[in-house]
Amino acid sequence: MTISHRLLSAMDRLVPAPIAEAHCDGPCGVYDPASARIAGEAVLSMTKKILALDMSADGAHNTYARYVAIKEDQAEDVKRELCILWHDYFKPEHLEAYPDLHTIFWNATKQGSTCKTTVSVEAAETLMGMIENIHNMFWESKGRDIPWYTAS
Repeated sequence: MTISHRLLSAMDRLVPAPIAEAHCDGPCGVYDPASARIAGEAVLSMTKKILALDMSADGAHNTYARYVAIKEDQAEDVKRELCILWHDYFKPEHLEAYPDLHTIFWNATKQGSTCKTTVSVEAAETLMGMIENIHNMFWESKGRDIPWYTAS
């Protein structure tokens, strides 16, 4: 072991480098809009459950708080998953085939924010439609015909 190696090892023990996490700075090349779809479905489901909740029932306030937290977390997940596709998968050459790509993603992520701040089935259904549009663009860009489906 050289002296420089020992010195660097000692420095690393004293001041270790922070752990860095990222989806894909690799880039790994593994992308799929399914994660956004699943999170979008949870937003829609929680929205419906919130609106159907009988607030006079025992424990309803606790249930309400849980449903809202889940809805908002899942809406944030939609935004994160769409941003990964937008920033990491789609490249400048995709703009030729999809000239409105940036507007589509911008509006979809904004719709995710709307779903976080409201309790609207219409808003959640609109978000799902936007995710479906992105699903279709994504798979078309890969030359694959993957049909849209929902788990619920």
